[in-house]
Amino acid sequence: MEITKIICNKNFQIDKVDSRLFGSFLEHMGRVIYSGIYEPDNINSDEDGFRKDVLEQVKQMNVTTIRYPGGNFVSAYHWEDGVGPKEKRPHKIELAWKSIETNEFGTNEFMKWAKKANINPIFTVNLGTRGVEDAAHYLEYCNFPGGTEYSDLRKMHGVDKPYGIKLWCLGNEMDGSWQVGHKSAEEYGKLAAETGKVMKIIDPEIELIVCGSSLSSMETYPEWDMEVLDKAYDIADYLALHQYYAGQEKGTPGFLAQSLDMEEYIHTIRSAAQVIKQKKKSKKDMKFSVDEWGVWAVPSNTVNNELNEEPWQIAPAISEQIYTLEDALLFAEMQMVILRNADAIKIACQSLLTNISACIMTEKGGNHWLQTIYYPFYYFANYAKGIVMKTMSDGPAYSCKEFPKVSYIDSLSVWNKEENELVFFAVNRDEFSKQVISLQLSDFVSEKVIESISMTADDKKMTNQYNHEAVKPKTVNNAKINNQEVKIELEPLSFNMVRIKIK
Repeated sequence: MEITKIICNKNFQIDKVDSRLFGSFLEHMGRVIYSGIYEPDNINSDEDGFRKDVLEQVKQMNVTTIRYPGGNFVSAYHWEDGVGPKEKRPHKIELAWKSIETNEFGTNEFMKWAKKANINPIFTVNLGTRGVEDAAHYLEYCNFPGGTEYSDLRKMHGVDKPYGIKLWCLGNEMDGSWQVGHKSAEEYGKLAAETGKVMKIIDPEIELIVCGSSLSSMETYPEWDMEVLDKAYDIADYLALHQYYAGQEKGTPGFLAQSLDMEEYIHTIRSAAQVIKQKKKSKKDMKFSVDEWGVWAVPSNTVNNELNEEPWQIAPAISEQIYTLEDALLFAEMQMVILRNADAIKIACQSLLTNISACIMTEKGGNHWLQTIYYPFYYFANYAKGIVMKTMSDGPAYSCKEFPKVSYIDSLSVWNKEENELVFFAVNRDEFSKQVISLQLSDFVSEKVIESISMTADDKKMTNQYNHEAVKPKTVNNAKINNQEVKIELEPLSFNMVRIKIK
């Protein structure tokens, strides 16, 4: 077994973890909403039609933030269709996913659900087929106290107090040719700047997220980001980054190495933002929102595969990815990349919450089960609290086609001062061998190992689809303290967390 040496010094810190980094995403796509979180005739649902079993899992996951209502869906969405008496709401052609939207679930239903789930909302406005005026009306409906057309409309719908929604996305993935109302960077940048200006006149307390590149593989990346920031830097509080990875056919070494691409993507965008800051002589450091991220894995047996092959159905089962152990390991690596950039990334939304690239799967008319990716999210959201540490690492590595040097061990350390513990997370990318970590604590005084968990499986392609308990973390005895060294033995292809009590 080879050894990876990791030095964690008390004085070298990145930044405090923002709780909003543990967000998720709900979009009117497939079964994400209907039979995902909302299913009035399900035995598990409450008086509002919300699935109580899903709500309970959301709370246990410690999801803090949810982005709504899209996604590609939002770029042709009329929010007015989803408010008011349900019996009067129109059924509409939904262009993004070629389905029929009933509008039975809309703004007020979401906010009622959000209160029960104890999450903070991020709303997205339609800058595809609509623009400044519509965004202003939507904000007025949600946040203005009363005495105006749209605030009084909200009151007529039974919501007397304004919601006070603080985070707003100005459109979605406007760099993508797939997007309804796709625009050039110059067109979008100007529209976002004007929309944001008006929205902040109505509510100066809100924060705005502008669209960055949808993927690191976009032909317009990173020029898009620089052009948009050039137009909207003064009004924007965050630049949105989206990133999904597939590529399971690359083989495990290449597949798990893709987190290095994400590191480079974020590094590049941070540098691009710094260039625009200097160009504008601004004193503001741009912050970032990775408000869509995840592993994209559509198996051949998926219902209707990725796209809706039988269009114009209500809530069709599309793109229902089933995740393997291998997928969960890349998912955990992506989460560590985000946390390692905690000084700049303040918001992150795993995509999506239910049924599509989801942590939680539901059976229509039945119960739910948890995917392999649920568990890394759970452990990061519940235990990565405090300060992300800047560590130094040296150990064995491998090479693959895209990356010449990939460490077998990917890790993260978080110092939770309030609980007097150091929490260490790690993924062993090695498919065949155990790896040993020598975690050397400098200026920390360690007392004991509080808990150590490991998630692995006999087969890297194992899922929880049929045996819902097949892939989940187990408590292990793999960590030993010797003075200021913590020695940890990691199983091949495993996700791990070790909690260390410190003085």
